[in-house]
Amino acid sequence: MGYINRNLLSNEDVMFRGHLSRVIFISPSLIALLGLTVLVLDGDVAAIGVVLLAAGLVGFLGAFVRYQTSEFAVTNKRVIMKVGLIRRTSVEIVLNKIESIKVDQGIAGRVFNYGSIAIVGTGGTHDPFHRIAAPLQFRRAVQEQLAG
Repeated sequence: MGYINRNLLSNEDVMFRGHLSRVIFISPSLIALLGLTVLVLDGDVAAIGVVLLAAGLVGFLGAFVRYQTSEFAVTNKRVIMKVGLIRRTSVEIVLNKIESIKVDQGIAGRVFNYGSIAIVGTGGTHDPFHRIAAPLQFRRAVQEQLAG
């Protein structure tokens, strides 16, 4: 049972669930692949290959933990966004307190369908969350709840 399910209010239903983009795995995978390539092609610099492979695997593990511990949801009452395992950052904002939703997507974000989402609430709260998969669908889900 995740953070969102544990913190639902009475009569609150999840209407849309989001997640981090798998793009977070690209960088550590490339580092591990480079390390493996160095190991296979040139035995003289095997130590560098081992270091790169280890760094890539550690980075991949970190990305996996971040992927598994990040939750994003739109309910019929609020927007809930949580990232982190040990150091947790969460935003829970009631739908009627939302002023706007900002979506930032660069070229890579447009191609691979990920981006940053910032919920702007009354009182000036502005909390960005990065590398969210399908950010335009998330924004649309919020807008549908606001309209309904």
